Amino acid sequence: MTLSIRPELTSADQVLSNVPNKVTAKVTEAEMTQAVRTLLIGLGEDPDREGLIDTPKRVVKALQFLTKGYNESLDELLNGAVFTEDANEMVLVRDIDIFSSCEHHILPIIGRVHVAYIPNGKVIGLSKIARICEMYARRLQVQERLTMQIADALQGLLKPQGVAVVLEATHMCMVMRGVQKPGSWTVTSAMRGVFAEDVRTRQEFMNLVRHNANFH
Repeated sequence: MTLSIRPELTSADQVLSNVPNKVTAKVTEAEMTQAVRTLLIGLGEDPDREGLIDTPKRVVKALQFLTKGYNESLDELLNGAVFTEDANEMVLVRDIDIFSSCEHHILPIIGRVHVAYIPNGKVIGLSKIARICEMYARRLQVQERLTMQIADALQGLLKPQGVAVVLEATHMCMVMRGVQKPGSWTVTSAMRGVFAEDVRTRQEFMNLVRHNANFH
């Protein structure tokens, strides 16, 4: 497990300024499709044969879907779903399935996220927590950065007493190629506020999310 503890972001503007944005596309969809054709030829295939004739278009569409998080924003995602509430106990949403893509090989990262926060006068719609995880996951990622982005987004948006995020994932770049170790999985965590400062609070969270990982 890797543990991330760093200074808190205190506003949505700070959150957004710490998130890398997608560079405006300088190529057309036709050029992207042609690039996939070139890759198929380089692999020794014939992109004009029946089974592959539409594959370049499908690959482009699939990649656009898998990275659609670049075109989403926190403001649009939240849609006003932050509410004033006199609550100060832990809120936990666990076992949020995520599907991301490794930025080194553009191969799948498949896992689960557990997210908790302790309110400080503000709460967020529970489904929005899952949507925040989804938005950041649908980008080219490394697991460590994805974990921190989720934590920093909630910390900046809600200014809670603290935020805790644990992400468990298996990486196809380790399973399908390279070291080829199926069954391996990686755990990363990011702790903000009271979760970083108070061992008992952090341990309570870790006890609540502890289970045997199973991604099959």
